[in-house]
Amino acid sequence: MSAKRYPPENFIGRELSWLEFNQRVIDEAVTPANPVFERMKFLAIAGSNLDEFFMIRVASIWDQIDAGYTGTDAAGMSPQEQIAAITARVRVMMRTMYDVLRKQILPELAETGVRLIDKDHLTGVQAAYLDAYFEANIYPVLTPMAVDATRPFPLIYNRSLNLGLLLESEDDDAPTFATVQVPSGLDRLIRLPSGDDIVFIPLEEAITRDIHKLFADLSIDEDDAVDLLLEIEKQLKQRRWGSAVRLEIDHRADPRLVKVLEDALELEAGDAYPINGPINLDFLTKQIYSLPGFEACKYPPYRPRLLALEDGETLFDRIRHTDVMLYHPYDSFDPIVHFIRLAAHDKQVLAIKQTLYRVSGDSPIVQALMEAADAGKQVTVLLELKARFDEENNIHWGRRLERVGAHVIYGMPKLKTHSKIALVVRKEEDGIRRYLHLGTGNYNDVTAKIYTDHGFLTTDPTLCDDASAFFNMLTGLSHPPKLKKLIFAPNHLRKELLQRIDREAENARAGRKAEILAKMNSLVDEEVIEHLYDASRAGVTIHLMVRGICCLRPGIRDVSENIQVRSIVGRYLEHSRIFCFYADGRREAYLSSADWMPRNLDRRVELMFPIEKPALRDRLYDLMALQWSDNQKSCELTESGTYERRAPADGEAAVNSHRKEVPVSCPLCTATIPLPLCCSPARFRQTAKSWCIRCAQRNSTSCAYWPPARARRSAS
Repeated sequence: MSAKRYPPENFIGRELSWLEFNQRVIDEAVTPANPVFERMKFLAIAGSNLDEFFMIRVASIWDQIDAGYTGTDAAGMSPQEQIAAITARVRVMMRTMYDVLRKQILPELAETGVRLIDKDHLTGVQAAYLDAYFEANIYPVLTPMAVDATRPFPLIYNRSLNLGLLLESEDDDAPTFATVQVPSGLDRLIRLPSGDDIVFIPLEEAITRDIHKLFADLSIDEDDAVDLLLEIEKQLKQRRWGSAVRLEIDHRADPRLVKVLEDALELEAGDAYPINGPINLDFLTKQIYSLPGFEACKYPPYRPRLLALEDGETLFDRIRHTDVMLYHPYDSFDPIVHFIRLAAHDKQVLAIKQTLYRVSGDSPIVQALMEAADAGKQVTVLLELKARFDEENNIHWGRRLERVGAHVIYGMPKLKTHSKIALVVRKEEDGIRRYLHLGTGNYNDVTAKIYTDHGFLTTDPTLCDDASAFFNMLTGLSHPPKLKKLIFAPNHLRKELLQRIDREAENARAGRKAEILAKMNSLVDEEVIEHLYDASRAGVTIHLMVRGICCLRPGIRDVSENIQVRSIVGRYLEHSRIFCFYADGRREAYLSSADWMPRNLDRRVELMFPIEKPALRDRLYDLMALQWSDNQKSCELTESGTYERRAPADGEAAVNSHRKEVPVSCPLCTATIPLPLCCSPARFRQTAKSWCIRCAQRNSTSCAYWPPARARRSAS
């Protein structure tokens, strides 16, 4: 990378930008328009996000401090300054989270008939039930650990929930520290007998109530019992020293107990976070959200569009006839599963080659690959073992694939294989034909229901040639191939992206229209940001949809005043990567597995591929326009680094891009038209025949997005 050409104040710190993304998740937990169970889910997601953030990102910063690193990040902040800023921001964030939980979500849950109580609010029947439950299910699992001259401070496991106590004895002046780990193998919430309502008590409350049974030989000052009981959740650094980076602690804890823990865990000032509520909110989704009978408290169910085939037509027939582009979850993921299953059982299929990064625990795609290998087809799978938090699951599937005869390659040295590609080789009457799937998201049938991603199916000979060469590079020892349409990292993607950005800048300087539309999860790479700044200064209009981290600072005079950045956080996790360049009127569009981050461009095997068919390319432009017009779930990044929620201007219709449809009016009969998500209101209104179905049928024609019935059946 060349020397930095823009000062630090033109960049936003990566970690602080991520925290602002998590705040947008919390904001969804506050939004009254969201059903209460969904708001509860957003709150749990925000808590889980913070756990991972501390385990990975904050731990990495502490590694820098421990190693004596004194450099700064893109925004000019030293590691110590980053930690201080993170600590201050997270303290405010966690107070907000628990205020929302106590003051809004739990009271609203109670109105629906779901209540969370503590040990001081049990009825007689509930107390008797809890006593019996404790003796039968909890007590046998508990292991109290006291600390004295012969017993060292116990190991506190990462993300474990514990009770800490100070035990006072008449024989000792100083209290004894002890801890009891809350068993992770038991349900966090215990359902109590309650009549019509559903009443839960947290597991730690049940243990606290009978804690005296574990330390019967020591006297506890009952007057201070509430202050002496401590719940802690550890976010331990994932490194060989196992140093703690965060301690979540009940806000009522005795200061003496807090001091014992801070000293024992070698915590820095500010690393202990007092919590006013139940620590670790995973139980909200694991036990409450999944309760049956509360559909009215959740988003209405969404049925994705299905890829309809003509009578007797197979998926291979359709792909051979025309390219197919799917937009999940609005388009069903079933065709992708069916693509692999069809290949597994089709006698004409000779080979299947596929990359897998994250798959579901009961993956139908892996099952189909196993069936293909068992049937004697050549099955080659590059299974990435370095997919964080999915390592164990991927090892399990890799071994099963190997047992049925599949060739399994466990990633590449020093690189994560993050590309999403599947190639099917089939022997047909006119020779060998290859069928190719490329995607922006994982081959995961579970996350495909909640992540927005694009999938592309084609028999384009050039793309298929590139795919074959790409797999040969992954599985063999060949040099990186020179591809014609596929662009891959780490060899070419950075260079190709920068060339396209710079080309728009050259066109703008020449007085021609220049535009960049890009959608991604994160924008971090400094070199890419600097080229975007150059393009903005040249006059290129740049619209960026960045869901999460964005280190680019928009709106700076004479630097980024032509750049706007928006983020959508809502029902679905925005995950697809779409890159559009005006290209002097050619309007190029690409899909990719890669964000604009150093790890994606330099340390991962990624793919970017063009969408060349005008109809499919236009659908991507339509989607970008629709999401840019979102004024319900969209926030805009300001020059200061904060985000402002967008709202409809006077007379402007409300647009929520996560809804199934956006209403517009038919110009002939003024009826409301349910506009499909794949097109933007602007393009729909500009189409010459933008009529409702009734008017289109009456005029024996169709509009661009509502073709006649037979055409709809065969449309891709």
